[in-house]
Amino acid sequence: MEDGVAEIAPALIAALDLFGIAVFAASGALAAARLKQTLVTFAFFALLTGVGGGTVRDLLIGAPVFWVQDWRFPATCLATALLVWLTPVRIWSPRALDWFDAVGLAVYSVFGAWKAASLGIGPLPAMMMGVITACVGGVIRDMLAGVPSIILRPELYVTASALAAGLYVLLFWLGMPIILAAAISAAAGFALRAAAIQKGLAIPAYKG
Repeated sequence: MEDGVAEIAPALIAALDLFGIAVFAASGALAAARLKQTLVTFAFFALLTGVGGGTVRDLLIGAPVFWVQDWRFPATCLATALLVWLTPVRIWSPRALDWFDAVGLAVYSVFGAWKAASLGIGPLPAMMMGVITACVGGVIRDMLAGVPSIILRPELYVTASALAAGLYVLLFWLGMPIILAAAISAAAGFALRAAAIQKGLAIPAYKG
């Protein structure tokens, strides 16, 4: 039974990687939709938002850049961009981008930490790789859209990512099964980000 779980866990987390790519790509495409851009711009926003954080992570940890090695990742970004392009704008709520981003943030924080840890990276750097994986794509999206980056706003964002990544590393270090640790950690990160979206939770800013 334990051997079966050990075989399933990496496959499940790899599936979460594709899911995280899709929701981040959707947030990029929605940013392009707000600007009423062309399909080409939708695809560009979706691709850079979807793979940006993971690309930086792989370069930092010396791993092959994931989307260059596997065509499913860029294809997922492009298909997501097309789907958003074909969907009537009235379907999307004004905060749809925030919610897609929140899901991607939680999932990708965990995945980034898992990948770094699986390659022998220590606990603290692994947690930081989770944060980089989850946050860099959103930073790139905001820069492309010409809006203030989410990490420069006081509401909880990087903190939620750090919670998800740090909790996963801790639970994994304590010996919890990967699937359970990933589920708990992603749920915790999403819950904190959701509270920030709904209630405007923020950390105190520097007063000078």
